[in-house]
Amino acid sequence: MKKRTLGKSGLEVSAIGFGCMGLSFAYGRPIEKQAAISLLQEAFESGVTFFDTAEAYGPFTNEEVVGEALAPIRDKVVIATKFGFKDGDSTKGMDSRPERIRQVTEASLRRLQTDHIDLFYQHRVDPTMPMEDVAGTVKDLIREGKVRYFGLSEAGVSSIRKAHAVQPVAALESEYSLWWREPEKEVLPACDELGIGFVPFSHLGKGFLTGAIDASTEFAKDDFRNIVPRFSPEARKANQGLVGLIESIAARKKVTPALIALAWLLAQKSWIVPIPGTTKVQRMKENSSAADVELTLEDLRQIEDMLSRIKVVGDRYPPHLAARAGR
Repeated sequence: MKKRTLGKSGLEVSAIGFGCMGLSFAYGRPIEKQAAISLLQEAFESGVTFFDTAEAYGPFTNEEVVGEALAPIRDKVVIATKFGFKDGDSTKGMDSRPERIRQVTEASLRRLQTDHIDLFYQHRVDPTMPMEDVAGTVKDLIREGKVRYFGLSEAGVSSIRKAHAVQPVAALESEYSLWWREPEKEVLPACDELGIGFVPFSHLGKGFLTGAIDASTEFAKDDFRNIVPRFSPEARKANQGLVGLIESIAARKKVTPALIALAWLLAQKSWIVPIPGTTKVQRMKENSSAADVELTLEDLRQIEDMLSRIKVVGDRYPPHLAARAGR
């Protein structure tokens, strides 16, 4: 597995990370604990050294699984986790008070079975707390050795700059893919300017870009995609053109659509590190090989040209969740 450094932070990770959320949260029934542990350990054997979790995934159960799985190899991996939701529950709103950040730190350290958090993200910007206070609290935790690097998730440029002025931000985690390119307008240029790494999630548009989902697909009742406008039957039907584009390029390259989507992200900037998630060993191994897929300048030009003719239908979040992003 090739390595990448997140911006100018000095934090080196595998070029492809592993997003752990789906093991226990958001996409239907969690997989069995031992299967999740085995999958995470297999990911490490496949070269993955960057694992992304959060107290809100579960809540709490995801960190426990990640901690147990990675404990035997703790000194060989980078673990990212997150604070920022009231009581660790993403349905209860934000809470980034300094005392809450410290509470989360201690609880996450216990669940992760470690004495330090490598990368500590604010999960969503808390409009009731000055960003300077949030960054200052994490700065103190870094001084104390409990945290190594500070990150933000789905933050807007103003918040990024305020945080970075107090404590350098090592990475920004946000959605970015062939069907969600909003970060290119302001966020990626700001990251480039400030030397901040970028960690995109949902590189396959929550599974849509694999081609395995169409207008007739039915999701489990507790699947997050049921409330996403972009996953309405009408939107899924309208967006099939984008799937066809990716499939055509994949066929020419003799790889899967997932690898094209990941390779495209890697080709955008040298400091971009995607974190695809899966519950299947075969899919994890496939994702881990994406750093070996090379897209030429001509490939990228053709993709850009074809994308310019496609209008993606549907918002990526319902209104109440969209309001939390980009602050």
